[in-house]
Amino acid sequence: MNQKITIGGRPVGDGCPCYVVAEIGINHNGSVETAKQLIDAAVTAGCDAVKFQKRSVEVVYTQAELSQARTSPFGEINGDLKRGLEFGRSDYQEIDAYCREKDIVWCASCWDEGSLDFIESFSPPFYKIASASLTDSVLLRRHAETGRPVILSTGMSSLEEIDRAVETLGTDRLVLLHCTSTYPSQLEELNLRVIPTLKERYRVPVGYSGHEVGLATTVAAVVAGACVIERHITLDRSMWGSDQAASVEPQGFSRLVRDIHAVETALGDGVKRVYESEIPIREKLRRVNS
Repeated sequence: MNQKITIGGRPVGDGCPCYVVAEIGINHNGSVETAKQLIDAAVTAGCDAVKFQKRSVEVVYTQAELSQARTSPFGEINGDLKRGLEFGRSDYQEIDAYCREKDIVWCASCWDEGSLDFIESFSPPFYKIASASLTDSVLLRRHAETGRPVILSTGMSSLEEIDRAVETLGTDRLVLLHCTSTYPSQLEELNLRVIPTLKERYRVPVGYSGHEVGLATTVAAVVAGACVIERHITLDRSMWGSDQAASVEPQGFSRLVRDIHAVETALGDGVKRVYESEIPIREKLRRVNS
């Protein structure tokens, strides 16, 4: 039996209701007001948490990368874009207060140690580690030192790399997410049967982080055993931004959460039984011969 952990006061693991995370990421396009609208959409959909991304731009990117030409709403070079998408302390204070008002928890993927220290000051209920950071052992150790639950995406990673990450983080407060790190992901590369593989290998709760177009395959991940679901949320898939096309709009997110919980109910407990509702039908229709 895979272990359960607690995130934001909710038990997460086999036998528990699926924990649904709406990843806002950078889909706010640098606007706190847009972020609030995305939080509202996540609340309306029935999500358990929203997630942002936090980077120290000068640490995560080289100067060569930052100086590359790239036209965006923020300027003409890549650095203008990267800095424009980052929220500062006052922005996160506003987001923190808004999430408390709306009664939804929030966290962030921290791409460097300075960003982790920054988010730690808000006492998040858990951390998400992006697939890109899975091999950053220094960052993983810093996450482990916080003592907070960690959700780790495993996109573009071999089992051997995941082995090392799990060894670094420990398994007491860990959830793994099966993931394919292309935006959007192709159906033939989703490989949802990896979910039970990860459950068997690591004996921790396992979920799914999806970047595909559509909802059916994410619901199928729950059938395959995912106990946490993460999808990007957007106000409009046609909005400017690199992640928007692989995201889910508000109405779609509401359908996704509804269908996840409907499937959970339908899966049942695996014990074959005769239901009370079947007895009148059985008595009316069945012939019994000895």
